[in-house]
Amino acid sequence: MDERLRQGHSGWRRKRGLDPSEGYPGIRYILLHTLAHMLIRELALECGYNAASIRERVYADTEAGKDQAGFLIYTAAADSDGTLGGLVDLGNPENLGRLLHQALDRARVCASDPLCSEHDPSKDQSLHGAACHACSFVSETSCECGNRHLDRSLVVPTIENANAAYFVKS
Repeated sequence: MDERLRQGHSGWRRKRGLDPSEGYPGIRYILLHTLAHMLIRELALECGYNAASIRERVYADTEAGKDQAGFLIYTAAADSDGTLGGLVDLGNPENLGRLLHQALDRARVCASDPLCSEHDPSKDQSLHGAACHACSFVSETSCECGNRHLDRSLVVPTIENANAAYFVKS
């Protein structure tokens, strides 16, 4: 999977006259970024909170021995919208585990499958694998990189690729 995503990234940059060897965030980033999107979508469904007011920050740096692997999900609303819907309460450990399981279960099948799960970024020179508006994309204001570098097959088994997933159903 990493090679297909890397080829898609290189092709995307080459088509735009950019150095194709620069800017690839790595497989760790793509996995964490996709998981953050799945959780944002689940949080919005659970509490009715406006998903466009939820933001993310992914920490996946592997340079200089940092070995980061995490993400921050936060609200960016300065008004009362940021306190509605019990969003903060959903971050408690007893709720977060349940939400994570729900998000992973929901992501296993996309409404656009098999088309979504069959997407190969190396063929169309795009910056995402198995990801679309039906399963993984969030509001562009919520995403730190404009819904790029996503692939749900790295997170959960999909119809097309059951072997690349980090989380497998036990």
